[in-house]
Amino acid sequence: MGSNLYGNGKSGGIVYVRFLKKVFPFTTKDLLNLTLRLRFQLLGGVFVAVILPLLLHLSFFGLQPMSNGQTNSLVVAGLGLIIGHYFFRKLNIYPGLLGGTYIIPLLSIIFAIMLFLLLFLRLDYSRSLLGMSYVFTNMWLFGLYYWTGRVRRKSFAIVPVGRAALLMSIPDVDWVLLPDNGVKSQGLAKNCDAVIVDFNAEMGGKWQNYLASCALMGIPVFDQRHLREGLTGKVRINHISENTLGTLDPNAFYMKCKMVLDRLLAVVVAILLFPVMLIVAALIKLDSPGPALFRQLRVGYRGRPFVCYKFRTMTAGVAEDVRDMAQSLQLAKTMTNDARITKLGRVLRTLRIDELPQIFNILKGEMSWIGPRPEAGVLSTWYEKELPFYNYRHVVRPGISGWAQVCQGHVVEVGDVREKLEYDFYYIKNFSPWLDIIILLLTIKTMFTGFGAK
Repeated sequence: MGSNLYGNGKSGGIVYVRFLKKVFPFTTKDLLNLTLRLRFQLLGGVFVAVILPLLLHLSFFGLQPMSNGQTNSLVVAGLGLIIGHYFFRKLNIYPGLLGGTYIIPLLSIIFAIMLFLLLFLRLDYSRSLLGMSYVFTNMWLFGLYYWTGRVRRKSFAIVPVGRAALLMSIPDVDWVLLPDNGVKSQGLAKNCDAVIVDFNAEMGGKWQNYLASCALMGIPVFDQRHLREGLTGKVRINHISENTLGTLDPNAFYMKCKMVLDRLLAVVVAILLFPVMLIVAALIKLDSPGPALFRQLRVGYRGRPFVCYKFRTMTAGVAEDVRDMAQSLQLAKTMTNDARITKLGRVLRTLRIDELPQIFNILKGEMSWIGPRPEAGVLSTWYEKELPFYNYRHVVRPGISGWAQVCQGHVVEVGDVREKLEYDFYYIKNFSPWLDIIILLLTIKTMFTGFGAK
């Protein structure tokens, strides 16, 4: 009887699968596409940014009748979500790694305006409820940004003039090369996220008319260099590239604010982690003979040398004042599976714990939490001889973590360092608090994965 009801063997499995398909007539692709729909994203946002904060608020303060302040806060949270989501969908066409960096400043402006209106109209509001809604709205939009990036690949139409077609070697993107009669092929571009062109190339009147028509139809048009930097997170170093303000100098105001915030955070972290650092120092002393701290002369802000502190992760006794340049250069490099690294040192490197003493470099104003990694003096001298305008990376303070570290990891050879320099220049060109936040989040990820450690 059981076999008649459920079937047996392979036939029973087929019947069961057919039954599931009738009850749940959705494929995996259908479910993934559902997450891209506006209705799903808004309903999910209402739950995360409005209902969830309310439930948490009630759990902390108990079940009570809704006050005017709570009602006003929920209305503001809902409006903030809707307005923020509208601009998010507009900005999500931005091609590249930094599209998500607009989320925090965008929502900060929206919620700040809403808060100003509440104060101006003298309406009651709940700080805790509004604060949680702001945080959860950021989390929801960040989640949407990264999820939609995984579910749906970007698609770009390439105008076949100049260097634009070279972008087609970049993976994880659907490229559509427009035919020479592109002026008659706007339908192809309609199905793409944007049209990509080399604005520095000579193009005929038909392509100029085509691009103008795309702009009138609301189809975004991007320069190939802008897209390359956005997709790769690197700036090509054939020449020094200016930032969005048209200057080589990073944002001076943010530079000063960042130094103050760096030091304040360093004071707090130093107090909290001082017992941990003492324990790590003791473990290093027990693990192998030698000092707990490793000191090395490195090149820092504006090319000034400074002594960088780290927990020692290698066997002590290796001469660091070797006069022979070649030998000194070799000693400064840390290779994959370097035999000098101790067992404890490998763990410290993987978890980035060996960098903790650099908190004191931050307190001295020599380093920042986020920035290009400082290189040993001998390596920096070598790189400056081999790579064009290498010293430009010293225009900002070096950091414990940086864009190159989370994207590429630790490298030492000139070929790899050239790519690292492209990441560093990208960071300098896009120097902002929002990029620092992205790097901070990626740094936390690398601490758990051990990416790039040697």
